Amino acid sequence: MTDYDVLRVFCGPRGGYGNELGVVRDGSVLPERADRQQLAAKLGFSETVFVDDPERGVIDIYTPTLRLPFAGHPCVGTAWLLDVPELVVPAGVMGARQDGEFCWIEARAEWAPPRTLRQYATAAEVDDLPVPPKGEWIYAWAWLDEPAGRIRARAFPGRDDGIEEDEATGAAALLLTDHLGRALNITQGTGSQILTAPQPHGWTEIGGRVHLER
Repeated sequence: MTDYDVLRVFCGPRGGYGNELGVVRDGSVLPERADRQQLAAKLGFSETVFVDDPERGVIDIYTPTLRLPFAGHPCVGTAWLLDVPELVVPAGVMGARQDGEFCWIEARAEWAPPRTLRQYATAAEVDDLPVPPKGEWIYAWAWLDEPAGRIRARAFPGRDDGIEEDEATGAAALLLTDHLGRALNITQGTGSQILTAPQPHGWTEIGGRVHLER
């Protein structure tokens, strides 16, 4: 088995929760895309990252069934693990920084795959949602405190890869931030926390806590 690290990204204020991420620090051990896809499927995380150049921050991201040009929680987690000032993904080059307990990346909404942003009247409605039928990637959300920018969200990828609900989704948070045009403090899944902040010239910062599982 190829060596890999396991991180939890977008952890809650007390360090719990977060979305698990697999990171293969030496991508050269699996240079072929087919082999990377096979390992990502075997590991079963919502995403697995292969690091192709740790000094430049060049990474390659896979779900269990497909390769992604960009994804939020893999980029935040890998930026924290490598402690680099930028990351390079197929979608583009993004800045990265550490700020106390948070790691931040700077990305663009057009990098994120399409998502259905579905607003509900209350957080309780979001909490009570069943997993919807496959076929549509849904980000369900409601205001917890609109003046403070606090949101309750759940994410349903709608793919046939065994992941019915995504615990913390940076790309969807990026799209929601771009849609609302303001900084957000998102509680997603069972207790993960995602922070966002619009920046000049179409960029958005996405931040969260990262813990190394193993």
